[in-house]
Amino acid sequence: MIDNNNATILIVPGLREHVPEHWQTLLAEQLPKVRSVPPLEQDKLSLPARVEAIQRELEQIDGPVILVAHSAGVLMVAHWAARYSRPIKGALLATPPDLDATWPENYPSPECLQANGWTPLPRQPLPFPSLVCASDDDHLASLDAVRSLANDWDSGLVELGKVGHLNPASGYGEWPFAHELIQLLDR
Repeated sequence: MIDNNNATILIVPGLREHVPEHWQTLLAEQLPKVRSVPPLEQDKLSLPARVEAIQRELEQIDGPVILVAHSAGVLMVAHWAARYSRPIKGALLATPPDLDATWPENYPSPECLQANGWTPLPRQPLPFPSLVCASDDDHLASLDAVRSLANDWDSGLVELGKVGHLNPASGYGEWPFAHELIQLLDR
C-alpha cells in the first residue's frame, strides 16, 4: 500500500466507468490522495466529453499528479495529452484497447468510435513519464499492438503475462502490482 505518496492519483476509468469490484475502484479506496474522473451522465461514448471530464478533475488538483488509466481510459489520456498542457508526474496506463482490432459484439463498433471522436488516436510521445501495461491474452488488443502504442508514446512497457483485460471478468479485483508501479512513477 502507498502511504506517503507525493502525488495525487487521478483514476481514469474505461467505458464501463466505476465498477465496484474493479482494481481501480479498490485502489482508490486504499490511497490517501486520490480523485476519480466521475461517470458521465450523458454522451457516454463522446471522447470530447470524457477528455473535458479529465481536465475538470485536473483543475481541482494542486500539486503533482499521477494518472492511473485502464482500457479506454488510456486512450482518453492520450487524447487529453494531445489537447492540454499541464505537468503530470507520470501515468500508469493499463491494457489499452487496439482501435484497429475486431472487438466482440458487446463493444462499440469502429464506426461508432470514429463518430464519437476516438479516432485518430494520438500516437506522439506523451509529455510525461508513463508505463503501459500489456496482457498476453487481452481480447481487445494483441501484445504487439500494445507494444506499438508504448513505443509511439515513448512509454515503458510492462508485460503482465496472461491477465486478460485486467478487469473483474478476467479475475482482477485487487491488483497489488499497481501500487508498485505507482511508486515507481512517484519518485
